[in-house]
Amino acid sequence: MRLAALIPLLCCAAALILSFLCLFAGHKESFMEEYHLLTLNTSRLGQTFLNDSRSSDNPVLNFLDKIPNAINGAINSAIDDVTEELGIDDWYSAHLLNYCGGGYTPTDVANATVSSSEIEKNVTECSENRAMYRFDPTAILQEALNKTRVPVTLDDLEWPDDIETGVKAINTLMAASFVLYCIAIAAMFLALGAAAVAIFAQGRLSACVNFALALIAFLAIGLASALVTAVVVKGVEVINQHGAKIGVEAYRGGKFLALTWAATALMLVTVVVWVVEFCAGRRRKVYGKHG
Repeated sequence: MRLAALIPLLCCAAALILSFLCLFAGHKESFMEEYHLLTLNTSRLGQTFLNDSRSSDNPVLNFLDKIPNAINGAINSAIDDVTEELGIDDWYSAHLLNYCGGGYTPTDVANATVSSSEIEKNVTECSENRAMYRFDPTAILQEALNKTRVPVTLDDLEWPDDIETGVKAINTLMAASFVLYCIAIAAMFLALGAAAVAIFAQGRLSACVNFALALIAFLAIGLASALVTAVVVKGVEVINQHGAKIGVEAYRGGKFLALTWAATALMLVTVVVWVVEFCAGRRRKVYGKHG
């Protein structure tokens, strides 16, 4: 028996589980929402209009007149009323298969009585799962406005076109990441089966086959992790750069990145073990001839 094959077997199994979790995180309301790619915080959307002139012809300001006590109350309460009346959730999070949205509880901003660590995300909706899903915050917010039938559009909210342009470019990487995750999972399945066979199969051929499968899986999950990291980093940068002026910001999904890079590290260990096994088998064969 080749007991050394247990190491890549276990690493492969763990990497496969982590890759599945990356792919399906957030695919329904109660499943791993905290493992998002990025979260778009829209709870402050519209705050810039609270200080605008009341004589403005902007439909948003006219709409604010219909919200009882919104402007006369505290600023934070007024902003909450704006987003609630517009039908916009406090946040929207992007996943590989869909997006989810909801509100912050007990409040959306830390204050004297509530610390940032006490604020939690409450999921109220998730979109349908779709292969090669593309996160489009512009379409999501416009759909929310359309549902409430309020006389306000994203143009009225001064939604930056640069956000839509930047996100569209990033979504190409997101689609490629999905394909690579699927390839990685398929290769991991094969590598897992080959590792199980290798426990009982001796010889360099077995190690060579396992090395090839593990290498394919490692390259696929490594590229997927690199692309999804680029999506997260660039997506947050684009949204924060152009959304700050209207009270919109984005946060990175640190837990998701930790998950995908952990799977990559496990497959790297698997590749290294099979390289060592291949070299050890060759050495044993040489020594056997001279013995």
